[in-house]
Amino acid sequence: MQYFKKSAYLFLLPTIIGLLLFRLIPVIFAFFTSFTDWDIYSPPVWIGLENYTRIFQSGEFWQILRNTLLFTAIYTVGVCIIGLFFAMLLNQRLKGIKFFRSLFFLPVITSIVAVGIIWNWILSPQNGILNILLDKIFNLQEPISWLGDPDYALIALALVYIWKSVGYQMLIFLAGLQNIPTELQEAAQMDGANKWKVFTKVTLPLLTPTIFFVLVITIIESFHTFGITHSMTQGGPYNATNTLSYFIYQNAFVHFNMGYASSLSFVLFILILVITWINFLYRKKWVNY
Repeated sequence: MQYFKKSAYLFLLPTIIGLLLFRLIPVIFAFFTSFTDWDIYSPPVWIGLENYTRIFQSGEFWQILRNTLLFTAIYTVGVCIIGLFFAMLLNQRLKGIKFFRSLFFLPVITSIVAVGIIWNWILSPQNGILNILLDKIFNLQEPISWLGDPDYALIALALVYIWKSVGYQMLIFLAGLQNIPTELQEAAQMDGANKWKVFTKVTLPLLTPTIFFVLVITIIESFHTFGITHSMTQGGPYNATNTLSYFIYQNAFVHFNMGYASSLSFVLFILILVITWINFLYRKKWVNY
């Protein structure tokens, strides 16, 4: 028995070492770095809470926080609603349905660089296919600069992120739908309920655990915007598409303000922690297990 215990720890050792080296130790190091002024090239200088004070006194931070929360709202609502719609659409026993499920999932595994290039072309103000179609339908007076106009840029970027990610949430919803006993839906139909009543009174309540799970992971995911932002807008124009995660990257690896970037990362961590805690706090009021 003692041999098996030692063997178990040996098998766990690579994971534990990886967790310590690449997760726990960097987090502890970043926490102490957040109290310093450090530009990588010179030794860190302890400055206490100055980085945190600078964050909350910065107008730029509040603009980027507003962008982050707005992006989170658009992305979360969009992914959850569209993902559920697609899952309902693909929850059919039809010939070739697996092909369409794979097709809807394809953007999830598509290269972020390729996504950025394609959508930059689609949203181009002069030669973009979106403006060409809108001009033919609505006869635009002038082309819309989807990524160059601060009024449109964040929404356009959020829609690209939704397109890229929605297939993953669709699969989770699909698994949840297929776990619902069909007998309950058939019984409701026999009692005279139409499709909408079956969906709202039977399917949706039984799907709430899946919806809660998707909601939590989607909100957390929405705060980790980097790849598409970097390949399409780099946070512009005028910080209109800059979010906290990309702002951390800019301060750390563009301006080399490692101490300030570390403090921003812990502000982001607290924000995610609070929102996730609120979700778990209120889940009993609407999630049916």
